[in-house]
Amino acid sequence: MKAFIFDFDGTLADTLPVCFYAFQFVFKEFDDRKVDVEEIKAMFGPSETEIIRANLLNDNHNQAIELYYEKYDEMHNQFVPSNEEINGLLKNLKKEGFKLGIVTGKARRSLDISLTLLRMNDLFDVIITGDDVKSPKPHPEGINKALKQLNIDNFNAVFIGDSDADILAGKEANVYTIGVHWLPNYHSLEFAVQPDRILKRVEELTTIGLIKK
Repeated sequence: MKAFIFDFDGTLADTLPVCFYAFQFVFKEFDDRKVDVEEIKAMFGPSETEIIRANLLNDNHNQAIELYYEKYDEMHNQFVPSNEEINGLLKNLKKEGFKLGIVTGKARRSLDISLTLLRMNDLFDVIITGDDVKSPKPHPEGINKALKQLNIDNFNAVFIGDSDADILAGKEANVYTIGVHWLPNYHSLEFAVQPDRILKRVEELTTIGLIKK
């Protein structure tokens, strides 16, 4: 393997709670509507801006989007702990010479907030967000774009994520897929399509034979 490409929310950072909070705040403020976590999960795929445009009944989409980012930024430190185990994994992979990437449905704006606050800015060789693709996961467009930018063949890459959409996208891109349940909050309790591996602890990634000394 030459490249490890990751989903972000629920995979590299425990950001799902702050996403849920910001969405719930927006829907309550603009639609006076209470949406639960499962309803929000069902909306996932496109970027948060597209989720709001597609699901908010109120026409003030731009104001709602701004409020989402305001709340996401304001509450990030309260909801999202820094994960030294994941940071250590990424730094070790980079030190070993692997290319690192992110393919996420998040918009660039919220991803930049998280990467800055979690001090992960300088770790990745390629980042593909929901703003960079026409077709979000489970479509493989984002992974294929990342591979092209890295100049890496699909059989030399791993895609790691916490949702069915992640695994389906990885399968469609013909890369090795790893489903993870290694953070407190993740998208899919069970995977509808079986990944090549399922990991429940961060340290397991270094023990499954993909990283050769």
